[in-house]
Amino acid sequence: MEANQNGALTLVRIIGVMLVVASILELGLYWAECAYHKPEPLHVEVLPIIFRSIPAVTGIVVLIKSSTIAEWVAEKLDL
Repeated sequence: MEANQNGALTLVRIIGVMLVVASILELGLYWAECAYHKPEPLHVEVLPIIFRSIPAVTGIVVLIKSSTIAEWVAEKLDL
């Protein structure tokens, strides 16, 4: 693996992990918003959880296909 492909692979993996982490943080903030609502806690609904989980699913797909995406990025950036 060449240096530019290795760099692209690292970039793709970082992006995938950050998508998963951002989604986990967003889900945690949603839960906290529902749990600590005043005067009484709100119910956690399914649809907002599904919408907030989309970046995590995308991040997992990016991590699974990271080598293919990294090759594509390396080709596009190699002018």
